[in-house]
Amino acid sequence: MRCPFCGHDDTQVKDSRPHEDGAAIRRRRICGSCGQRFTTIERVQLRDLVVIKADARRVPFERDKLARSVKVALRKRPVDAERIERIVTGLVRRLEAMGETDISSRDIGRLVMETLREIDSVAYIRFASVHWDFRETKDFADILATISTAGPGGSSDDFPPSGPKDKD
Repeated sequence: MRCPFCGHDDTQVKDSRPHEDGAAIRRRRICGSCGQRFTTIERVQLRDLVVIKADARRVPFERDKLARSVKVALRKRPVDAERIERIVTGLVRRLEAMGETDISSRDIGRLVMETLREIDSVAYIRFASVHWDFRETKDFADILATISTAGPGGSSDDFPPSGPKDKD
């Protein structure tokens, strides 16, 4: 592993321990050249996923981008960082378990919305407003209506009623 501080390629592992309920390994490393310490996290990757955007572009799946989206949706909500990490890990596992290497951004968004709907309705609405590219207050009213009629655990397929404005 290359040192992020000096670029030296000889670093030593000082400590390893399970992370994310055993789904990853957290390693503390030290650089043999500059002496700086840093942490790496190692995860199992079953397959390389490719995201098919709404405009048909193909881009590599980025776990960090998914994690950022979930964190933004859950910002200032009563969900701790460790649970958010477990949520993201679970989402990635579900995507990998689909058996496909090409996954549409719409399917990823739907999966995230299903998960957030179970956890926190405010986070669900926040994510939906970006994913479906809300432009009017009516869009928020429509999704609030689906939450009140379907209740927690309802289907995100209920929304948007007038068809998706899927933004990638």
